[in-house]
Amino acid sequence: MSDANHLGNLTRLLRFSLRGLIRDLRAADVRALFIALALAVAASTMIGFFLDRLDKGLTRQAGQLLGGDLVLEQGRPFDPEIRDALENAGLVLSDQVDMVSMVSYGEAFQPASLKVVDSIYPHFGANHVDRGTGVELLDHGPPPGEAWLAPRLALLIDVEIGDQVQVGETELTVGGLIEREADQSAGFGNFNPRLMMHVDDLPATNLVQAGSRVEFEILAAGPPDAVAAVEPLLERLRRDGVEVRDVRRDRPGLGNALERAEKYLSLAGLAAVLLAGVAVAMATRRYVDRHLDTAALLRCFGATQAELSRLFALQLLWLALAASVVGALLGLAGQAALLGLLTAFLPLELPPPGILPLWLGILTAMAVLVGFAGPTLLRLKKVSALKVLRRELDPLPASAWLVVAVAALVFGGLLWLYSGDLVLAAGLLVGGLLMLVVLWWVGNLLLGLLFRLASRLPRRGGQDGGLVQALRLGGQQLARRRQASLGQLLAFSVTFFAVAMIFLVRGDLLTTWQEQLPEDTPNYFAINIQPGEREAFSDVLEGAADARSALYPMVRGRITALNGQPPLEMVPPEARGDNALRRELNLTWQEDLPEGNRLLAGEWFDALGLDALENGQAEDWLAAVDAQPAPNASPAAVPMSMEDGLAARFGMELGDTLTFTIGSAEVVGELTSLRNLDWDSFRPNFYVIFPPGVLEGFGHSYITAFHLDGAENDTLRRLVRDFPSVSLLNIDAILGQVRDVLTQVTRAVELVLGFVLLAGVSVLYAALTASRPVRAHESGLLRVFGAGNRLLSRVQGAEFAILGLASGLMGALLAELAAAGIYLAWFDLAPRIHWGLWLALPLGGALLIGVIGHLLSRDLRRQAPAASLGLLGEA
Repeated sequence: MSDANHLGNLTRLLRFSLRGLIRDLRAADVRALFIALALAVAASTMIGFFLDRLDKGLTRQAGQLLGGDLVLEQGRPFDPEIRDALENAGLVLSDQVDMVSMVSYGEAFQPASLKVVDSIYPHFGANHVDRGTGVELLDHGPPPGEAWLAPRLALLIDVEIGDQVQVGETELTVGGLIEREADQSAGFGNFNPRLMMHVDDLPATNLVQAGSRVEFEILAAGPPDAVAAVEPLLERLRRDGVEVRDVRRDRPGLGNALERAEKYLSLAGLAAVLLAGVAVAMATRRYVDRHLDTAALLRCFGATQAELSRLFALQLLWLALAASVVGALLGLAGQAALLGLLTAFLPLELPPPGILPLWLGILTAMAVLVGFAGPTLLRLKKVSALKVLRRELDPLPASAWLVVAVAALVFGGLLWLYSGDLVLAAGLLVGGLLMLVVLWWVGNLLLGLLFRLASRLPRRGGQDGGLVQALRLGGQQLARRRQASLGQLLAFSVTFFAVAMIFLVRGDLLTTWQEQLPEDTPNYFAINIQPGEREAFSDVLEGAADARSALYPMVRGRITALNGQPPLEMVPPEARGDNALRRELNLTWQEDLPEGNRLLAGEWFDALGLDALENGQAEDWLAAVDAQPAPNASPAAVPMSMEDGLAARFGMELGDTLTFTIGSAEVVGELTSLRNLDWDSFRPNFYVIFPPGVLEGFGHSYITAFHLDGAENDTLRRLVRDFPSVSLLNIDAILGQVRDVLTQVTRAVELVLGFVLLAGVSVLYAALTASRPVRAHESGLLRVFGAGNRLLSRVQGAEFAILGLASGLMGALLAELAAAGIYLAWFDLAPRIHWGLWLALPLGGALLIGVIGHLLSRDLRRQAPAASLGLLGEA
């Protein structure tokens, strides 16, 4: 029976709370609460939906670029047991063989990168092939007896579709020209032009012999749980030297531009949530003040404190659910708009969004409601029944610091949830709280200063006497209501800070992106330039290339020891599968620090030259190199410089040594400096650089990057004709894609900025709504003492303008400090002072708050004094 009574009471409370909420929807504070919660949900779900779809899409794209969800590679055929284990886990397998071989047609010969595929290839995507009738999208490889060639290979050996080319000991018919491979990612792994053929034709070529340099690959595709099921097998294969590329670990990225854009979107979403929370806190105060009489009346009818708490909590819960539905719909529409802006450059079809962002959006609304409204709402349960007779018996308002503490904890939890970085969330939260204390102190000083300045203004006189009088009265009213004005000042300051910070980050991101890709960014890489061709190649580029990098020598070397021990035993466990340990690295030598490199630790070689010569190490090494045409291993360590990221992955510090095997010789390098590289510069970059005199005795070639405009086709043809062994990589398509990224991401950033601006407006609306009774009472008093509409209009306008000016100054200070911290910790950008902000934000704040506040107070100026004074109990 008690359970039935409890259920009946709950049902009545639900109905009663819903009816009360429907009646309250006409109130401005409830509308402000609804708008703020809907914006919080919309911002979080829009960005959550989009990033969720982007993550799923990039995982799918990674499988396409890698060739499968899982790729195994080694120098010999795989054992049947490995294939059986993969197939039993539910993976579909495709075999592939890669090698370099000579391809000939008539008297023309050219080394080519052979890609031998089976009938299952490709797992994902399609090959773009021209078979004589235009480019087609084909979901298969070449059939047996046929070969597809890269256009450059066809140009070099002068073949056309239908001709017969010699591959090993067999002939294949040229069936098409490859415009784009289904699993081809940008990179320099294959320097020779491509020839794709069917695996059934491989035995007839007789190219696979004992000692041949051949790479056998298994491309596996399947669901994530199937890949996870073979993880123990993959770990064993890694230890056995098999190269394992897992879509979960080796997902190719879209570059720093999109990574920074993702961070910006998350930051903007959190800023919108913060502003919505401030608006909720402001509106809740007015909501509670309006319902104190209702709560007292319910206490007279026997309602307990617990029942009051449930009643008003249920009202706000209904409101939060309604706002969540509206916000989720707005979020879905917003992510569709984001996708529409960004889909032009995303080389993939994004899957539908998951349900998780929707639940996170609803959780965000509930968290904002509890954190920003909960402490204030507790006043309703403490109301006394005697307030019906004695209006002065209001319960004490919640402590401002309690409200701030609870809101800060909730927002810190949301920061952690959305960023996934506990240290960053804690740092931002602690920094924000410290800054809030500083702002509270600065705000008190500003209000005190305003009161003193206002009191010194003349009461009358001059042509602008009315304006001076309005400024004096407006400043005095702000200073008189110090606590309420201070709360509004902080709310507006946080609003201006959030909006300004999003503007600043947007502007600096766009500036950085635009500077990253100037018009003369290199669009060609030239690789495998022989020493005897260096001068002639440089002469051809002279005057034809708009910009070019230096010609960098390049030697291939494999890491075989770290501090004298096997590298797999010395590096951290998470780095044992690093590609740098499984392949040869491109090494170079330079006398000066290369362009785009920045020294982070240690000293460059010119500062070490004297010390090296004094201890005889460099002199002995140079003598050994000069004396022997085929250098032998030298026990002496020579200086080397390393990219800081590689050194961090290997756990290396200055003074550690790394041994490289080059041919049959070994070179031991001692780490003397760490460099930061600009990987987005589209110029040659090297993990490891040695000083001159160390690597010259080894076989080497040169690499360079240069820019040719569309009118320099003759130069390009001359390079292909005169230097047939040089590999020319055209990256115009990649550059165009990156430029599209910057353009489209800019539009997406501006769309998200609109949500932040709406959230900022909701704060202004909520704050002005919360202060409405007080301002109505003051307007009524001024009307009683003879003030006319014109004076009231000027006083209210002056009050709001002064509040906006002070808020703009405090917001500018907070935005500069926060932006500097975020630039350094999150975006890897150099902080700078934004002088225009200190002018635009105070003046813009004064104009914005002045205009909005003046418009929202228009009906108060039209009220009769008696009606305005009647709101005294709510003030």
